[in-house]
Amino acid sequence: MTLDISRRTLMGGAAAGSAVLTSGMLTASAATNAPARPQYLYGPDPADAHLMFNENPFGPSPAAVRALSQASVRGAYYQGKSVMYLMSMIAERHGVDPQQVLITNGSYEVLTATALAYGKEGKILGPDLFWDSTSRYAEVNGYTEIVRAPMADGLQIDLDALKSSVTSDISMVQVVNPNNPTGRLLPPRALRRFCREVSQQTTVLVDEAYMEISENPERNTMMDLIRDGYDVIIGRTFSKIYGMAGLRVGYIIAKPEIIAKVRPFVMSSPNVAGIAAAIASYNDDAFLAYSKSKIMEAKEMIVDATRANGLNPLPSETSFVFVDVGMDAELFRSRLAEKRVLVRGVYGEYTNYSRVSTGHISDVERYVEALPYALEGA
Repeated sequence: MTLDISRRTLMGGAAAGSAVLTSGMLTASAATNAPARPQYLYGPDPADAHLMFNENPFGPSPAAVRALSQASVRGAYYQGKSVMYLMSMIAERHGVDPQQVLITNGSYEVLTATALAYGKEGKILGPDLFWDSTSRYAEVNGYTEIVRAPMADGLQIDLDALKSSVTSDISMVQVVNPNNPTGRLLPPRALRRFCREVSQQTTVLVDEAYMEISENPERNTMMDLIRDGYDVIIGRTFSKIYGMAGLRVGYIIAKPEIIAKVRPFVMSSPNVAGIAAAIASYNDDAFLAYSKSKIMEAKEMIVDATRANGLNPLPSETSFVFVDVGMDAELFRSRLAEKRVLVRGVYGEYTNYSRVSTGHISDVERYVEALPYALEGA
């Protein structure tokens, strides 16, 4: 009965959508909240310098775009063997079994599923400042509570503070490395020691969304701990270095029993378009080198410009920079927005810090040009 109702509801929605769309044109009633021109339906308005969401505008790769075109004609069908094929590619690279890989529609879903799975068993521990959206989803839905440890000097994650905060009611420790929004990378030896010790007490999730952008991903990753059988989860995504944020492909790698625990909390299955693009670009070394070089170029521009204006940007191994702007970051954001340069606003109590993402070089140039104007409000 539930399935029948869902299908009727879906068909009703499709019919309503058909009524709204007539000969490819939006009716007046539907256009009220719609973009003025169809090209703005996908991605930002090109009139804006869009430096908000850590997207990589240099992707998807040409190989991914070709794969998208080829896969679209098979869009009437479910994924078939494609997800397992990508799992096997990922597993082969990292020396694990394919059953240790769980792929979802973006890393947000799999990390949320992880937070739900572990949140029902206890509290989630993290640093005071980290990308906590997935854990907060579990918290606001009554599954868990987030416990926060203080940051170290320079807004680095304090591993000693985290370790001392682990108690019997902590079911998972979440570390983002390199961290978001600070951009800072933990010393790999120190983080590896932390993971080995703490995973004897509770599960450690290391979200490595930006790892491929770091200077030495092979040295910085904690992937070897998975191969060694530690109670550690590694999160990765195709949204950043691969430039596929809108195509929604992310995954975790962990012991099979951890994957089995998390899988029941995954609410959907990966989409054919995203999987096709991921398969095509996963080993596209030429594109990845190009993508990383453009991110590095844009980041260097941001760092140089902020320093030239007397500001103090934190060291970053990501596709963004966290800058102490010496003023209310929300006011700073609004003044930049007057110039149609869009960045993030305040993060909690860190009211003087502004996060600016890398992007098209021309957009970063607009940020550089607008920076003195924005700082006049200090």
